[in-house]
Order: sequence, then structure tokens, then C-alpha cells
Amino acid sequence: MSHGRYELSQRQWELIQEELPRPVSREDGKGRPSRPDRELLNGMFWILCSGSPWRDLPDRYGPLADGV
Repeated sequence: MSHGRYELSQRQWELIQEELPRPVSREDGKGRPSRPDRELLNGMFWILCSGSPWRDLPDRYGPLADGV
């Protein structure tokens, strides 16, 4: 994976991933699947560090609605 300016390095990701809660699936199987935590965090960092609005979030971070 190439790392953009605002993305977590592999080392940073290794340090924080175990601190994040595990995704919970519904017993009935409904709902959309969760996005990967790293992808969501990188998207949030991009917004926070770039100062851009959510609508300008690059496609590489997934659909806007999935992270909000």
C-alpha cells in the first residue's frame, strides 16, 4: 500500500489497531458490512489535516456515507 501524506504508516497502524473495538455484526445478517478501520481512520485524518470538506474526500477512502 502506498502511503499518502495523511495516512497511517504500517508501524503506526500496528500500534493502534489492537486498541480499537471489534466490529459487531447483527445476528439477523442485515445491514451493510463495515469498512476497514484503517481506511476509515485514514479518511478522517485526510479531512482533519487537509481542511477539506467531507464531499471532497478522495475515492480511495471509500464512499462518504460509509464513514460518517
